[in-house]
Amino acid sequence: MMNTAVLVSGGGTNLQALIDYEMAHKADGCPYTIKVVMSDHKDAYAVERAKNAGIPAEIVSPYAVMGADVAKAASREEKREAVSNAVLSLCNDYNIDAIVLAGWLTVNSGKLIKAFENRMINLHPALLPKFGGVGMWGHHVHEAVLAAKETESGCTVHLVDGGCDTGKILVQKKVPVLPDDTPETLYARIAPQEHIAIVEGTIMLSGLLGKNQ
Repeated sequence: MMNTAVLVSGGGTNLQALIDYEMAHKADGCPYTIKVVMSDHKDAYAVERAKNAGIPAEIVSPYAVMGADVAKAASREEKREAVSNAVLSLCNDYNIDAIVLAGWLTVNSGKLIKAFENRMINLHPALLPKFGGVGMWGHHVHEAVLAAKETESGCTVHLVDGGCDTGKILVQKKVPVLPDDTPETLYARIAPQEHIAIVEGTIMLSGLLGKNQ
C-alpha cells in the first residue's frame, strides 16, 4: 500500500476523484491510501473535501510556514523553498511514500525534489510537452491552446523533476478542440479526463514503486 500525500491549491475535484476511487476499491485492492492532504491556500475547498473524507489536512502556505512578517518580505524563491521544506517535513511525519500534485500551484524546490525523485507526480491540463512551463496553469493553458489553433488538447500526468512540467510522461488523455470553444468549454471537456488520468497515474506510480501488493 502506497502512503500518499496529495498537494492542492483550489477546489480539489481531482483530489475528490482520488478519494472516491480509494473508497470504492478499498476492499478489492486500491494500491494507494491518502494519508494527508496539504494546501498552499488556507481557503481552498479541497481542504473541506479532505476533512469530509476524514483525511488530515495541513496548510503549508508561505504565511503558515514562515509567519506573516517574514512571508511579506520574502522573495518568490524563498517562499517556494519554505513551502517545499514544510511539505517534506510533513511527508516524513506521515511516513509518505509518494506525492501527487493535484492542482498544486507552488513550484516545488530544494530538498523535496531530490527526496521524492521518481516518487512525485503532477497533473497538467495540456498535452505536454506543449503548453507547459512557468505561467502555464489553469485558464492560461486553455487560452494558449485556443490561440495556437490546436485541434486537440487534454491532460498529462508526469513525474516531477527539477524542471517545470518536464518529467517523464506517464498518462495522457486527449479531447478535441472545437471551433467555437472558449477556455471554459475546453476545460469542461478536459476535466472529466483529468479525474481519470490522476487515478491512473497514481496507480501507475504505485506499480513503479512496488507498492501495489
